[in-house]
Amino acid sequence: MSAAIKERPKVMTETPALTEDRSAATGGELRDAYGIMRRIRTLEESLTSALKMGQVRAPYYPVRGLEAACAAFGVVLRRTDYLVSTYRCTADVVAKGVPLREVVGEIFGKETGTSKGKGGSMHMAAPHHGLMATTGVVGAGAPIACGLGLASKMSGKDTVTLCTFGDGATSIGAVHESLNLAATWDLPVVFFCQNNQWAEHTSISTYTKNTDLSQRAASLGMRTARVDGFDVRELLSTLHEATAHARNGGGPTFVESLSYRLGPHSFGWDDSYLSPELKADGMERDPVITLRRELIEQGALAPAEADDIDSKIVEEVEDAIVFSQAAGPTPAEELLLDVYATDLDGAVR
Repeated sequence: MSAAIKERPKVMTETPALTEDRSAATGGELRDAYGIMRRIRTLEESLTSALKMGQVRAPYYPVRGLEAACAAFGVVLRRTDYLVSTYRCTADVVAKGVPLREVVGEIFGKETGTSKGKGGSMHMAAPHHGLMATTGVVGAGAPIACGLGLASKMSGKDTVTLCTFGDGATSIGAVHESLNLAATWDLPVVFFCQNNQWAEHTSISTYTKNTDLSQRAASLGMRTARVDGFDVRELLSTLHEATAHARNGGGPTFVESLSYRLGPHSFGWDDSYLSPELKADGMERDPVITLRRELIEQGALAPAEADDIDSKIVEEVEDAIVFSQAAGPTPAEELLLDVYATDLDGAVR
């Protein structure tokens, strides 16, 4: 295991692109972030339990340890802003505000899902919530984000697109091309790299010499920031600044969130390649537990309030699971529907 992986992520405070003061997150934002993080964690625990018991068959990519990053953009983005995500999308979809019944329904392959069960756990879309696409192809979201950003710019809208991807995607040509295009055209896009230190089973230090991935965007003239992916406060302030910059016509920002994926690449896969030291460090810094404790210690959340939030989320998740289990499967006649885009008059485009 390389030293780069063993070390805790460090924030690059000297990044020249972000010079504005990063204001502290408000108490309300932190409470909202905790709610999102707890919802993500509880849903993942329920889904993995269902997978273990054979109640559902679907690919699932765990996010334990990455919840703070998802919650931060969930708080910062407006409902009308766009999100483009990856196959590891469940937490992102929840953070964007898609109802749990729709999320779980899609994973269970039911007609009640976001895509009527036809997209599955890796290909969700809910445009009415700003979730424009999730893709199973590594790096494929970046060109889509550029298209959305260009559409916003050409139409004069102040909509921001956030495109999330893992560290491995930065080695994909389409991502580099998209970064260059967005920087050249000043597109209102936030490229949010969730650097969890591993591209599937390959550690970052073995597939790239320079592990500071933000420098790839900086070399193209783009604003960049590196943040501690376990620190929701820093994530909130950085994303607030990046989205405001894009919304006001300033162009794109590349934000690199450094954390650890505290589990296997995919459900049921071997994770013995993750060192015990890495897991222990990540568990010690568990963002969900840490934020809950800090909010209580600082008087922003009473213990009884925290317990109430947790219990209500458990009920929400249980409701979504039970509802989706009882829902009917997607009818066979749906198979060839939703293949082509249509105008309001029904004309195929």
